[in-house]
Amino acid sequence: MSSSRPYSSRPYLARALYQWLLDNDLTPYIVVDAEQPGVEVPRQFVQNGQIVLNLSPGAVRDLFIESDALGFSARFGGVPMQVMVPTSALVAIYARENGVGMVFGHEPVLAPAETPESGPGLTSVDGEVDAGEEEGEAPQAEAPPRKGKPSLRVIK
Repeated sequence: MSSSRPYSSRPYLARALYQWLLDNDLTPYIVVDAEQPGVEVPRQFVQNGQIVLNLSPGAVRDLFIESDALGFSARFGGVPMQVMVPTSALVAIYARENGVGMVFGHEPVLAPAETPESGPGLTSVDGEVDAGEEEGEAPQAEAPPRKGKPSLRVIK
């Protein structure tokens, strides 16, 4: 770990939620900010600067979720493609079936002398994403995450 700033929590949370969704027989979808540098996605499915991608084991091959990016191979309209998403472009991960998941807030960049207590604040997590995509349809873009004060909700 670098002494100048902590690692992003986003890839750790994404890996954990991905595994939890699979363990509960749910279909993991991600929302990606396709406008960020380094994002390699099928541009024909990008809407309003975002794209929704199915990460289920039957839809992707060679999935990896590392500290700096996630990636996989998949077919879009029968054409194979390598997808690459920097972790900073990962907007949300959720279950297609019920929308349960997480929208990622903006992570602060801490200077070496700052701590979460004295710096700009801790990473926030807010709301859920509504899936809204029918089986068999091409990936669709989601509405941008809600603005305002972050909130957490207990899911039973």
